[in-house]
Amino acid sequence: MALSDSVTTCLSQPVHYAICKLGFEKKDTYDINNILSENSEVCWQAVTEHMCYLESDQSVDYIESIRSLGPVCESVNLYFKSLTKEQFVIQYASWFHWTNCTEVFLEVFDVLQCTQGTEVALGLMKLTSCLERALGDVYLLKGNDCPFLLRDLLASEQLANVFGQAVMNVLRVFIGSPYGLNLRNVLWHGFASPQEIPAKYCAMLLFLTAGLGQLLQTYLLQTERVLVHRPYVTFISLEELDAFPDLNNETLSMAEELVKLSGFVLKIMLPFWIAALTAFKQSRYADSVILLLPQLEVGLRLLFTTTNKCPNRLLTAESSSLYTTFDEMLAKYLDNEEVNQLPIVLEEPAMASILKDFLWDFLNHQEGPRIRDRLSHGEISLETFPREVANQIVGFAITFLCRFSDEDMLSLKEHMAIKPLMNCASCYRSRFHPISQLKKQVLECMKSIHLWPELPTVPEEQVQTIKGLEGNAESNTLVLMISEIISQLQPYMPQNCCSSDDPINSVLTERLLMELCDARICTLYSPRPVLEVVVVLRKISAQCHQVSQQVIAGAGLRYSQWVSRTLRSRQRHNYLRMLNSFKFLSPVLRLILLLITLELVSVNSVCQKNPFDYQQYLKFLKSVLQYTENLVTYTSPEKNKWDETMELTNKALIKIRKISDRKLMLMHLA
Repeated sequence: MALSDSVTTCLSQPVHYAICKLGFEKKDTYDINNILSENSEVCWQAVTEHMCYLESDQSVDYIESIRSLGPVCESVNLYFKSLTKEQFVIQYASWFHWTNCTEVFLEVFDVLQCTQGTEVALGLMKLTSCLERALGDVYLLKGNDCPFLLRDLLASEQLANVFGQAVMNVLRVFIGSPYGLNLRNVLWHGFASPQEIPAKYCAMLLFLTAGLGQLLQTYLLQTERVLVHRPYVTFISLEELDAFPDLNNETLSMAEELVKLSGFVLKIMLPFWIAALTAFKQSRYADSVILLLPQLEVGLRLLFTTTNKCPNRLLTAESSSLYTTFDEMLAKYLDNEEVNQLPIVLEEPAMASILKDFLWDFLNHQEGPRIRDRLSHGEISLETFPREVANQIVGFAITFLCRFSDEDMLSLKEHMAIKPLMNCASCYRSRFHPISQLKKQVLECMKSIHLWPELPTVPEEQVQTIKGLEGNAESNTLVLMISEIISQLQPYMPQNCCSSDDPINSVLTERLLMELCDARICTLYSPRPVLEVVVVLRKISAQCHQVSQQVIAGAGLRYSQWVSRTLRSRQRHNYLRMLNSFKFLSPVLRLILLLITLELVSVNSVCQKNPFDYQQYLKFLKSVLQYTENLVTYTSPEKNKWDETMELTNKALIKIRKISDRKLMLMHLA
C-alpha cells in the first residue's frame, strides 16, 4: 500500500484544471456592487450575464462560464470576509429561512473566515446537502415525486418555472452537472483533497442560496403559495445498528495514531481523517460521518484499483464515464465481467464479509439506514444526528485502519482499546439484507402467535351448551395432517427436537425457529433467483403476522362482548367457531413459519437447479402465499369466515404434504 504515500491528487487532469485553475485565469477585479443592490439583494441579471453558451445549440458552455464567473466568485468571497458575523446575520439570515437550515448556512459563513481546507470542504458538503433538500421542497410546489438525483432536480422544468432557466444554469455550473465544477459529487465521493477546493466557490454558493431565497419570496407572494418542508427521516430501532462497542477517548486516540500509519489512508486526505475523529470527540456526529464516508470510499477505491490493476480509476471520471463508487467496488464482477479481486485480497473471510455486509447494511439496503444517501441529499437533520450511528461508522473505519497497518503495528492492533472492535468485525452479520429481514419477520410473527394461549376464552362447559356447533372432527383431521408433515420434515431439522407424543408442540416452537434463524447464511452476492424467492417468503410471513394480529384483536373484542352479553345468537356461534379454529390455525401458521426458515437454508441450492425445478418451486411458494392472503381475508373483522378458513386450510395442507413428500422444496438440504 505504498501507493497511499505517492498519490498527489485524485482529480483527473481535466477536472483538476476546471476546479483549481480555470476560475483563476481571468485576473480582472470585479466590483461587488455590480451584482449586489443597496439593500443587499442579489442582482441576478448581472450574475447571469456572465454565463456563456455554445453557438451550435445554445447549451451552456461550462468551460467559458467557469472562467467568466471566476472573478465574480472571488469578489463575493472578499465581500463576505469583509463582513462581521453580526452584519451577515442582519443582512442575509432571513434569506436562508426557505432552506429550513438557516444555522447551517450561518456556519458556512464562519468557515469562510478561516483558511482550513477541511472546514471549507465540510461546509460545502453540508451546504449542497441542505440546498438540494430545499430545492426539492420548491419542486413539490409544482410537481410530484421529487427527482432523486441533484442533476435531474436542477434540470427540471419545475424549478426553471420558479427561479428562471438562466438562474438554474448558473447553479449547474457549480453543482449537479458532470460538465461543470460538479463540487457536490467530487466532495461526497472523496476525490478532492482539502487544498483542492477553492473557498471562493463555497462563498459563491452561499451567495446564490441567499439570492434563491429572494426570488422564492417574490414567487410565493405572487402565487399566494406556501412552501412546505418535508419532515426529516429519523432513525428508529437504533439498537439494530449496534455492531461495535461505544468508542471512548482512549480508542479514539489510538485511532488518531493508526490514521497516520495505515496504508488505507491517502496521505493527501489525512486532514479529513483527523478532522472526522476530532468532530466525533466534540460530539459533532453529523460532521464526523460527513467527513468520514468519502474517505472510506476513497480508501476502498485505492484498494479496488490496486488489486484489480486499474490505477487510472482512482481518479475522477470524466463527464463521459462513471465514477468508481461503492456499488462497483462491492460487486462480485467488474464491468468487463472479470471477478472483482477486492474481497479476495482481503484474505480473511471475516474482513470480506464486513466489507460487503456492513457497508451494504449502512449505505445501500433499502430497509437499512442508507446513511450516505440521506446525509448527502439532506434527508436527515444535521443537528440531531445520533451518536449511535456515528459510533458504528467510526468503529468500522478503525477496523480497516488496523487491517491495513504495518506488521510492526501489532501492539496497537492487539491493544485492549482496539481488539474489541476487531472481534466485533469478525462476527458481523448483515442486519438489513432481505434474508436477515425475513428472519426478523419470522421471529416477530412467532412471538405474536405465542400470545394466543393467553387470550381470554369462553369456559369449555359454556361451549358444550351451544347446540349446532360443529367442526371438532375436521379440526382434529387438520391437526393430524400437520403432524404428518412435521414427520416428513424431521430429517431436515436439529436432532432430538421432536416428541412422538406431541410433535406439534415439541417442534413448532419459538426456540426451534430461533435456532434455525441463528444459522449463518451467506448473503454475499445473492443471485436474483434467491432474492425473488425471499421476496415471496417475506410476503408469506407478513400475511401470517397479519392473520395473528387479526385473531388477537378479534378474540379480545368478541370475548368482551360475550361477557357483556351483547352478542346475537349468530355472532355467538361465529365466535365459538373462531375459538374452535385456534386448534388448527395456530399450528398451521407455525408450520408455515418453520417451512420458511427451512427454505432459507435450502434456497441457494434449489435456485441453482435447472430453470424448470426453480419455476416449480416458485409456483408452489406462490400458492402458499395465495393461501395466506385468503386467510387474511377470511379472518378479518369484516368477514369472520371460520368454516371457510377450515376448508381453505385443508386444501393447503394437502398440497404442502404432497410437495414436502416429493422433497421438491427441500432439495439438497441434507
